[in-house]
Amino acid sequence: MDRRILIYGATGGIGATICRLLIAQGAQLHLVAKTENKLAALAREVGATYTVGDVTDASLFNRVAEDAGQPLDGLVYAVGTITIRSLPRLTEADFLRDFRINALGAALAVQAALPALKKSERIASVVLFSSVAAAQGFTNHASIGMAKGAVSALTLSLAAELAPKVRVNAIAPSLTRTPLGENLLGSEQMAASIAALHAMQRLGEASDIASLAVFLLSPQADWISGQIIGVDGGRSTLRTKG
Repeated sequence: MDRRILIYGATGGIGATICRLLIAQGAQLHLVAKTENKLAALAREVGATYTVGDVTDASLFNRVAEDAGQPLDGLVYAVGTITIRSLPRLTEADFLRDFRINALGAALAVQAALPALKKSERIASVVLFSSVAAAQGFTNHASIGMAKGAVSALTLSLAAELAPKVRVNAIAPSLTRTPLGENLLGSEQMAASIAALHAMQRLGEASDIASLAVFLLSPQADWISGQIIGVDGGRSTLRTKG
């Protein structure tokens, strides 16, 4: 396929897996991440163009739009944080950082890329990332749950506003084995304990999430928009123990 896709957070566990799956399908990619050596290595591997930058820098998004060029057939915003802390320990800076990186960054990324997405000869697709914590309450998740809840609402708002030319969906994972997620696991005993909370009795893998993202970017998903889809081992909806 000769689709051109813009991917923010390309060097993350999920982002890099999405890149490799899309390249295998023949897509052309423009990648964005903040660590230049990792980004340059991935871009060489998959034959992509790239822009180095941090999504907390508001000037990044217009620069990315210029570098990525037009048209764009898809955009993935796979940038996120996992702040797990009790309410008394959360600071204003924590709340603002989580909101800025997860929700505001997603909005600004779509806004800057919109002219290029509208020029696609196909129905363009945007894939954002929410969380199981936006659908189910967990202790110590006030900051990240609030930020990811904003992503879910943003998904619905943009899907309505940009239809029918651009589709917008979000994936809502549970804890996944990625470099970001591994910071919460601590040990294999802890990982096993968290895995047991899921109906499928395991943690997510990057490929579980990336496979859905690649599908949502494809023409096979052209009648799917405005959805927040849980890829969470059943965590948000199923209880298999009393």
